[in-house]
Amino acid sequence: MPGWRPIPPRLMNRPAYAAVGTKRKRDPVNSLDFDKRPEDTRVVVAMSGGVDSSVVAGLLKRQGYDVLGITLQLYDHGAAVHRAGSCCAGQDIDDARRVCETLGIPHYVLDYERRFRETVINPFAEAYAMGETPVPCVACNQTVKFADLLATAKDLGADALATGHYIRSSANPSADNPGRRALYRPVDADRDQSWFLFATTQAQIDYLRFPLGGMSKAQVRGLAEEMGLVVAQKADSQDICFVPAGNYADIIAKVKPNAALAGDIVHMDGRVLGRHEGIVRYTIGQRKGLGVATGEPLYVVYLDARSRRVIVGPKEALETHRVYLRDMNWLGDGALADETAGGFACFAKVRSTRPPTPVTLHSDVHGVYVDLSVGEAGVAPGQACVLYSGEGADARVYGGGFILRAERAVDAEASLRALLSTPVAA
Repeated sequence: MPGWRPIPPRLMNRPAYAAVGTKRKRDPVNSLDFDKRPEDTRVVVAMSGGVDSSVVAGLLKRQGYDVLGITLQLYDHGAAVHRAGSCCAGQDIDDARRVCETLGIPHYVLDYERRFRETVINPFAEAYAMGETPVPCVACNQTVKFADLLATAKDLGADALATGHYIRSSANPSADNPGRRALYRPVDADRDQSWFLFATTQAQIDYLRFPLGGMSKAQVRGLAEEMGLVVAQKADSQDICFVPAGNYADIIAKVKPNAALAGDIVHMDGRVLGRHEGIVRYTIGQRKGLGVATGEPLYVVYLDARSRRVIVGPKEALETHRVYLRDMNWLGDGALADETAGGFACFAKVRSTRPPTPVTLHSDVHGVYVDLSVGEAGVAPGQACVLYSGEGADARVYGGGFILRAERAVDAEASLRALLSTPVAA
């Protein structure tokens, strides 16, 4: 790929600072909370080719840090390479390279296509085939960005890995971890990306830095213009970056052909209303495009992957009052079992675009689950439930988990269980 260059051996395992001569006077903490001068602090910036990560690199360079830009090549297929709103493909890599040239910092590209396919694309397709609604951005952060890239940053002797995510972190030292940090919602609530970062581990949080958490998107674009960056007005990347034109069903069908098999569209009362062309083309809460007409508004209530059935019902059947979680990532100060004894009052988001609402978190013999004070419609397995200390920009992120299953009102839950227990004709 034009502009690609490997990381030179001289940068690998190089310390970010080496004292020379007599011991100097202790410097104040810098803007990244390190107790040394910016020029003695190496920072790797994860550069997607978008305006946000580009401004992060520019800000840190302006403040005098030893900055390295690294871009991950995650996929390179057809229309996705050149379409607006993509990231980590051909045009975006070239944009990141040009930004680094403007800023005068080194830029390296790492080929992670195979890793991205194995840890993000394939699990995404498999989850959809099972009737879930996965969040690939969370998986990407968990594996490729905050595991693999983070390890590379450490190999380069970097003190931190910085990204362009809109979230804040600050020092939260404990007796056994003086470098411990905590996550908080950003100042710009419209750009809040904390929902996508709930699975970030404590060790990763301690190493990561998020310089944009205290800024608005307008301020970031203004800085990009001021710095003369070519990406100043570039469109934001889309959530599912690897799906050309948003047609995720076709990608899933290629990875998991059985997910595209036809099946029945069934009402919760047992009536077969029609046929569908694959459960991957439906999501819980969907109303339009069901392919059936009954004279009453119907919504997708459940996706029965085992029997390839799309189960529909009235809107009230969607209302969820409790969600059970798996793969819980707890970021509170105490142990989860201790904090949740008797119920832990906090706030939660079960969708990225919704504001946090009051909930009670439990962890007992029944598992980890959240009772919602206000019923939520369209909650799907595989989505995230992210926990917070409050509603505003100062709210701390307590972590969260993936939704294992949603529990509806008593009548709706009984009807659904009765239907699922009914044998399906071959």
